[in-house]
Amino acid sequence: MKKLLTMLVVLALEFSVCACGSSPNTSTVNNTATTGNWEAQLTGGTAQASLLNFVVAFSVTNSGPLNINGISFFNQSSCFDTALNAETESGTASFTTSNAGQVTGTLSLTITSKANGSVLALTGQLTGTSNGTTTTVGSLTKGVVVGTWTLTPGASASTCNAGSGNFVMCQGAATCSVTGALAEHL
Repeated sequence: MKKLLTMLVVLALEFSVCACGSSPNTSTVNNTATTGNWEAQLTGGTAQASLLNFVVAFSVTNSGPLNINGISFFNQSSCFDTALNAETESGTASFTTSNAGQVTGTLSLTITSKANGSVLALTGQLTGTSNGTTTTVGSLTKGVVVGTWTLTPGASASTCNAGSGNFVMCQGAATCSVTGALAEHL
């Protein structure tokens, strides 16, 4: 009987020791996707470098390359053309979503003129909200990217001047203004 009692005590101790190290995993990852139009408003720059506001359409989930569907500049300039497919674009995003639905991360975008080789590079911090859960992919809303831009004129862009400054890029129509977003995020 003593042996049985001793074995039960040892077995109970073993179970309790093994159970101590295995707590449930409470960290969760929420997934968020965005798709649609983003309007970029740039500040700074002079002459042709001050005419760079545009709309870009892309999609991405969490992180990776942007799937860019199109871009359109508002103003004709010697740096970039307003014609369809006059530029090549590439970019990446990396953002995370908290359990409370707050989205934070980074976004970069590079636009190159096919006609003259001018390059516009934007890099910024992304914020927004998401309705995703641990088991569903949420949609990014109130997305805003605030950061800096640089323009490098192409070799055959004699009237395109170099420039740099700040930008704000807003998801959808009329979701933010340059003044308000830059003041809030910089």
